[in-house]
Amino acid sequence: MVEEKKLKLKRLASAKVLGKFMADYYYELDNAAKTGEKKVAWCTSVGPAEILRAMGFLVYFPETHSAMLGSSRMATDLIPKANAIGYSPDICSYLTADVGAYLEKVSPLSKVFEGIEGPPKPDVLVFNTNQCRDVQDWFNFYGEEYDVPVVGVHSYVGVQEVDESHVTSIARQMQDMIPALERISGSKFDLDRLKEAVALSRECSDLWKQVLDTATAIPSPITFFDGTTLMGAAVVGRGTPEANDCYRTLLEELNQRIADKEGAVPDERYRIYWDGMPVWGRLSAHAKLFAGLQANVLASTYCNSWIFSALDPEDPFNSMARAYTELFIVRADAPKEAYIRDMLEFFKVDGIIYHDAKTCPNNSNCRYGMPQRIEKQTGIPSLTINGDLNDLRLISDEQTKTNVEAFIEQLAESKI
Repeated sequence: MVEEKKLKLKRLASAKVLGKFMADYYYELDNAAKTGEKKVAWCTSVGPAEILRAMGFLVYFPETHSAMLGSSRMATDLIPKANAIGYSPDICSYLTADVGAYLEKVSPLSKVFEGIEGPPKPDVLVFNTNQCRDVQDWFNFYGEEYDVPVVGVHSYVGVQEVDESHVTSIARQMQDMIPALERISGSKFDLDRLKEAVALSRECSDLWKQVLDTATAIPSPITFFDGTTLMGAAVVGRGTPEANDCYRTLLEELNQRIADKEGAVPDERYRIYWDGMPVWGRLSAHAKLFAGLQANVLASTYCNSWIFSALDPEDPFNSMARAYTELFIVRADAPKEAYIRDMLEFFKVDGIIYHDAKTCPNNSNCRYGMPQRIEKQTGIPSLTINGDLNDLRLISDEQTKTNVEAFIEQLAESKI
């Protein structure tokens, strides 16, 4: 029988470098919003941030604020505030938690960063529906509240193969945003500056991939739960040299761990792949649960969503269009399954956890038979846990613990 051990997990020293980067990022945004020295654009996390940076905007990503609302466990109390003004309990709890925080005039930023009261006021909001339609409704809410323009890209869903028609359409939509952004920024679009931003984003993507790929080592020097916090610079900082510097530092430490055969999970025995969103309010609890069972959840679909290998500074619009349409979340099941099969082999995985997030159907891939198909194709068993990214009313900790323990017991028996 697998026995859970109580462990104190060792943090990566370079996490402090990432922490300072995030602090500098939020203080710069806060100063711009208060002084008006620079324009602030809100952007969805897989939106055209490179264009915004090239035009001189500071870029804020509301999903990071929502993740903080989840990890600080503020979200569950705030979601009903958005429900009360007409936002359904069934839609994205990133949206409802964030809108609830706005209505209540509270923010985890004020608790973490002295002097910051909350998110910076936007001058423009820019979305890409490659994640879901909810981002458009989310940004339209703030467009009305702040009386600022909202522009966006309407992407595809269920894409089998990304072809030239997809690329041409998305590239044209991004180009069509330029005149409005020029009026708001007060500066002319400069193609060379865009190429520089795309080059930095591609470098960030490559470095982030190298970071995540260190998990191929046995034992793995990193966990999925580490990745969910370390990915901050890849989300908010792509297109900046500072983000890339952070990942060089992190990569150096991870490679040293590999050289020293130091695993993130002591006595790693089981290697797990996570598909779907994290449960932000249970990151620490889940990390300790798995580690106590000698299981390292070491790779995920989620963290890899900020790897954009198609980016090419010599063809910025088309390569951005391709990169943001190759995104896992917008693909059909066949390419999704092929991707996961490749990941299972690459990371030498023993089992898969699927998180069925109640309010995030687009990032829950276990509802239409995928776990059963992949297990039949690979022989790798899986467990589906029911929960949510932000709404902790939708997760049973005891049930999760019982099911995970039983799943690891199943893996243990298969190794005998």
